[in-house]
Amino acid sequence: MSPQAASSKHVPVLLERCIELLRPAFDADASTAADYPRYLIDATLGMAGHAEAVLTNFPSARLVGIDRDPEALQLAGERLAQFADRFTSVHGVYDEIPEIVAELDVPRVHGVLFDLGVSSLQLDETDRGFAYSFDAPLDMRMDSGDTRTAADVVNTYPVADLTRIFKDYGEERFAVRIARAIDARRGSEPFTRSADLVDTIRGALPAAARHAPGHPGKRVFQALRIEVNGELDVLRRAIPAALDALAPSGRIVVLSYHSLEDRIVKRALADVTADKTPIDLPELLPGDSPTFRLLVRGSEQATDDEIAVNPRAKSVRLRAAERIREVA
Repeated sequence: MSPQAASSKHVPVLLERCIELLRPAFDADASTAADYPRYLIDATLGMAGHAEAVLTNFPSARLVGIDRDPEALQLAGERLAQFADRFTSVHGVYDEIPEIVAELDVPRVHGVLFDLGVSSLQLDETDRGFAYSFDAPLDMRMDSGDTRTAADVVNTYPVADLTRIFKDYGEERFAVRIARAIDARRGSEPFTRSADLVDTIRGALPAAARHAPGHPGKRVFQALRIEVNGELDVLRRAIPAALDALAPSGRIVVLSYHSLEDRIVKRALADVTADKTPIDLPELLPGDSPTFRLLVRGSEQATDDEIAVNPRAKSVRLRAAERIREVA
């Protein structure tokens, strides 16, 4: 896929709002930009839609783009070629932000952006196995160099573990029935293709659920993707690491598409924006005052107009915060 084709298929979610929230951290005096560059970590570079907008809108910004998908890094690098002097790509996972910042000798970070979930590139590539709408190998690895695939999970996990994954990560009502149906099918023939898994899921559902709106495999495929890539465990480490990396007045913006992702982000931001002074003390203790302030109340959603243009925005939840003081 060419960079032009990739960019035409990918519409960045809440792009203008992300730029609006990040802008105050990058409104540096142009005369000092060369001596005092401002770094943004795009923790989920993908097809570089948000990254391109950051580099276009913020002349003082230098962007470090992280992605575990080598194909995404290649396409992003070609798309951002005009910004080569201000852009560095890194093959890695976003919980590695401290190591990446240290290795690149980044002095201060003024912005971090997360656009979580699966990218359009991964969904549209027929051999990646992320999509339930067409037949493909059961893979779902965001990094093709990883060893565990969705087929490994489906074929080797005990029924109890499959049930837990489908219930916790996919919020699937019929997790037990589906896990048992998978176990019965794999006993005679291992799963290798997504179409076989979809057929098994469909057959395990009650008739009413089988014909309900939406694809019957959506929740199970989501759960498998999260498990294969360890997404929630990585995110639990990544958000605190990103917050720690931010300089005073630095800002973090997170787009999540799943309630479990959003819950992790919400808790991490609540922890750094809370006053930890004991309630029985009359005055605020300096070391217990918040280190960040929230930039949006609760979480923000996409407008109906944006969802009409970009259906991927339907489930998005945006949260953002700004560092207001260093940790003592």
